[in-house]
Amino acid sequence: MALAIFDLDNTLLSGDSDYLWGVYLADNGIVDRAHYEAENARFFEDYKAGRLDIYEFLAFSLRPLADNQPADLERWRSEFLREIIEPLISAAARDLVERHRERGDTPMIITATNSFVTRPIAERFGIRHLIATEPHRENGRFTGRVAGEPSFREGKVTRLRQWLDGTGNDLEGSYFYSDSHNDLPLLELVDHPVAVDPDDQLKMVAEARRWPVISLHKP
Repeated sequence: MALAIFDLDNTLLSGDSDYLWGVYLADNGIVDRAHYEAENARFFEDYKAGRLDIYEFLAFSLRPLADNQPADLERWRSEFLREIIEPLISAAARDLVERHRERGDTPMIITATNSFVTRPIAERFGIRHLIATEPHRENGRFTGRVAGEPSFREGKVTRLRQWLDGTGNDLEGSYFYSDSHNDLPLLELVDHPVAVDPDDQLKMVAEARRWPVISLHKP
């Protein structure tokens, strides 16, 4: 039984849940629109360019979790999932996950986006195993800090190895699907790397190494 690992944003989803959560917060007046939109766009460009400071970004993106009541956050998240995320889940993405499940593989999502946003998305796909960046909690409230190592770039490999050590699983026959050159450390680790609607840098690497390149979102 092999691991079938999926990146989430722009891979299983035809959009970036982290960025779109910020847009949702700004559109609904939960954060200051001008400041948040500018910073959100800056960090997104840094991510695409491969120069993102993950800890600076998390200090920004986790702040609204700390500034608001848990009940309000959960209500907003439900609306965000229904109105923003559901339309980004393609039949092709669902079918890919199901094909692996039918073969007896174990689906897993590994994402840099925080688990508050991504856990219910994983549940939409029926995926039980999620490795995401974990927001720190204290006395039932988010603190705005990160707990442990963010699952970003090499951090995805570190967090996956921790999971493997804790569960007794291995990477024999493993797959990893991703759209981003930021995920090259994990793509290089698995037996079957697959580029999904890849960015330009990942597309060049995939073609040079003869990795499969597929689309889940284009007609």
